[in-house]
Amino acid sequence: MNIPATASEIAAAVRDGILRPEAVVADTLDRIQAGDLALGAFAVVRAERALAEAQALADRPDLDELPLAGVPIAIKNNIDVSGEVTRGGSRAGGDDPATTDHPVVARLRAAGAVIVGLTELPELGLWGVTDTGDRITRCPWNVRYSAGGSSGGSGAAVGAGLVPVAHGNDGLGSVRIPAACCGVVGVKPGRDVVPSEVGADSWGGMVENGVLATTVADAALVLSVLAGRPALADPEPPPPLRIALAVGSPTPLARVDREWADAARTAAATAAAAGHTVADAPLPYAGGTDAVILRWLAGAARDAGELSHPDRLQRRSRVHVALGRAVLRAGLIRPRQVDVVETRLLDYFEHHDVVVTPALAGPAPLARDWHRRGWVANMAAGIRFAPFTALWNLVGWPALSIPMGFHPRTGTPLAAQLAGPPGSESTLLRLAAQLEAARPWQRVAPTT
Repeated sequence: MNIPATASEIAAAVRDGILRPEAVVADTLDRIQAGDLALGAFAVVRAERALAEAQALADRPDLDELPLAGVPIAIKNNIDVSGEVTRGGSRAGGDDPATTDHPVVARLRAAGAVIVGLTELPELGLWGVTDTGDRITRCPWNVRYSAGGSSGGSGAAVGAGLVPVAHGNDGLGSVRIPAACCGVVGVKPGRDVVPSEVGADSWGGMVENGVLATTVADAALVLSVLAGRPALADPEPPPPLRIALAVGSPTPLARVDREWADAARTAAATAAAAGHTVADAPLPYAGGTDAVILRWLAGAARDAGELSHPDRLQRRSRVHVALGRAVLRAGLIRPRQVDVVETRLLDYFEHHDVVVTPALAGPAPLARDWHRRGWVANMAAGIRFAPFTALWNLVGWPALSIPMGFHPRTGTPLAAQLAGPPGSESTLLRLAAQLEAARPWQRVAPTT
């Protein structure tokens, strides 16, 4: 199996003159052409433009200083890439190409990355599985299962080795869910660490731009660029940490699969073996689910208000938007809903530095046309398999997903989630790198 190079390896080789950016991009485009038909990861492949941009990059006088020199990257198709139409997984938007880059895209380009394509997502990024009227996005380890969502295209592309890294954004777990489904690292930074500016108002501040990568080092490198914080790129081993283990379900609507609970336990045991203190400590989830759902509904309504053709929304999305408008009219969103949850969490983290949970409650749903199914079916599927991630969006704290083996029944990846208080991005990355060193994983799926 031809294992592709990491982003860190590519950038080092380009800076040293061993590789040309055009050759790296050409190889990546070949991988996408060979592998994406089975996965449905890409909405747009920028073949000609990417090659031209790689050629221009090769002439930059500062090429030998760029942290992402020549690194091919995919962008989730819900932030602007100049010259491309930002469709957000929907047919309800306009057809005019973006005239400027989103700040995240601008930072990646300035660091030397080359945008090779735009990845697929469910309509408006609302759902935990990725499918549109054009394609179903599949897990590269077992194409019978969904790649997750909403950054499902990015997860599939990285998990299959089509690109070394990809951008995603995360409003209820939309980076960490597909990362867990596809066997890669997925990082959601805390609020105000990376420019957000997703949709009308980033779902009231719940959405953050993040990264999916095959190694912690690559995730840290890209996050350091997105955040403008070079120190994040060097995840050295952390000092001894107080780690909480919380495997209980956040909601009675979701039962935690034993294998997924064991993935969290394995991560915690590995941390303990590395010298950290680990203790069972259930998380205070009370009130969080209701507050999240209200903001999710309202965010959809605000985003729909900016669409050119809202009548073209899928049936499940129309219901979601209508409920969101009702939430807004009734004034059901109040700051105290978050304040209560955050106060409990701050008390919790007086005694712990990091919490480890399962990343998911079970394997992803089957890959199918979920957009043809009703709102209730989509809601139920999402809540049952991915209840662990949204709490950290509600409070705006950092969290990441890290691979932790495979499910014996489905052959799909397992993963643990690491989360911490505001400002703990470096701690989470350092711990994740330590876990990776102790329990390395197969970086990409076998050829599908």
